Amino acid sequence: MSTARTIQVLFKLLPSILALRKDRKKWINQEKNQIDSEQFRKNARKVLDTFISLGPVYIKLGQWLSSRADILPQPYLEELSKLQDSVPSAPFDQVKPIIEKDLGPIDKKFDDIDPNPISGASLGQVYRGIISGQQIVVKVKRPGIEKVVAKDLQVLKKVLPLALRFVDPNLRYSAKAMLSQFIETIYEEMDYKNEVQNLKRIKEDMAGSTNVIVPSVYDDYSSKNVLTMEYLPGIKVTNVQALDEKGIDREQLVIDVHKVFFTMLLKHSVFHADPHPGNISVTDEGKLILYDYGMVGRINNETRFKLIRLYLALVERNPPRVVNAMNDLSMLTPGYNREVIEKGIELSIRTMHGNKPDEMEVQSLMELANQTMSKFPFVLPKNLALYMRMASIIEGIYKTHDVDFKFVKVLKNILQEENLIPRAYVEELKISFDNFSKSIDSALRMGPEMKKLMDEVQIYMKKGRPMVLISGSIFASATFLGSVFLFQSNELLGVIGMISSGLIIAASGFFRKY
Repeated sequence: MSTARTIQVLFKLLPSILALRKDRKKWINQEKNQIDSEQFRKNARKVLDTFISLGPVYIKLGQWLSSRADILPQPYLEELSKLQDSVPSAPFDQVKPIIEKDLGPIDKKFDDIDPNPISGASLGQVYRGIISGQQIVVKVKRPGIEKVVAKDLQVLKKVLPLALRFVDPNLRYSAKAMLSQFIETIYEEMDYKNEVQNLKRIKEDMAGSTNVIVPSVYDDYSSKNVLTMEYLPGIKVTNVQALDEKGIDREQLVIDVHKVFFTMLLKHSVFHADPHPGNISVTDEGKLILYDYGMVGRINNETRFKLIRLYLALVERNPPRVVNAMNDLSMLTPGYNREVIEKGIELSIRTMHGNKPDEMEVQSLMELANQTMSKFPFVLPKNLALYMRMASIIEGIYKTHDVDFKFVKVLKNILQEENLIPRAYVEELKISFDNFSKSIDSALRMGPEMKKLMDEVQIYMKKGRPMVLISGSIFASATFLGSVFLFQSNELLGVIGMISSGLIIAASGFFRKY
């Protein structure tokens, strides 16, 4: 059966793989006369339709790929970002046994459950109900989904690495890691006990926020396959017409979306990683309601403060520090061109702060950046990949509303309001001094060589060798020591420069002594 499914998947994917191989090559090389944006979009829509036709696992894969700019050209990302996690629902008579197996007879456990689902996702479907007079929603795992997922993941393990390698041999570096992360995430999503814990943690973390509502869980009505929560209706976050009819300030709404999700990311240990429009609603008062906590990211304190350093450097318009932070986060590719990356960050910062860069300048940089990226696609840790997914989806919400919005201003407010800036500076200093101490260690390891050199100088002096030769030798050694410091720590240039100067002055004093 697995072989038949593999052949079916390959047959359906082959036209898209061939088109992507051709499109990616054109996109990377920026062959302007060969890029037909509409044809790119047409090919991307075929990929989207193919994923939908192949079922739940491939819908999830398409969503996962929709934030991978290192793999797909921009038109593909834009089309795949439209991929909604929605498929026809299974009949209730197939769902009822799942609920009753875990919770007991429905008529004894619930006052009522409407057999018509209010939504049908790829892994589960949601029903409205009543418990003790309170309106609730019941999320139930799709019948037989474990077997479907297990079978298709086995197929993906065979097909995806080969397909991506055929599209571009360089993608072999990221295909394996990406597939492993995807598999881990989809299994986490299928265990509703995980989702309960995620929801409770985020609800606790965001308890102090006045602009977001997280539903409460009914623990006695939840299990690995069933999740029961309070019913919180609202307006879909991208329903512009309905929001305008309610008089919702959409500019403030976009600000609130960014504040909520980036506060989760930068302040707390768990963040919602799937903020697509179907998972965010808005109350009549303009508050956000968050649904679906199956996909979350977790970052430790070390990673969080690296991210804060990155964003603080953006706010303070410091491209070199941004690149340092990106490198510390393993967000940059092996052998990256620092000059190109810094120039790109500089242009981004200028745009963020309201200074539109020259179009030709941007185009030239993009050509260089695309060529660099094509050689070394990203191999991101799982939770940084989830962070990039979260950020890209939120950007899509902003584009839908098309309001006057400055991300850097919101970012600065978050850093100030949450008192994150002092700690970021402490982390920056710790890293700088750590690098500096490593430089000192390197220099000290050269101590025996320096002693040997000094001994030779004294011998030469006793023999009456010309001073100029000695002076040149000592000056070169002092300069070399300085260069060791400079090479290993470019964040304390002033201090290092003083040390280098001190070594040279000391050498001069040594000559005068003799």
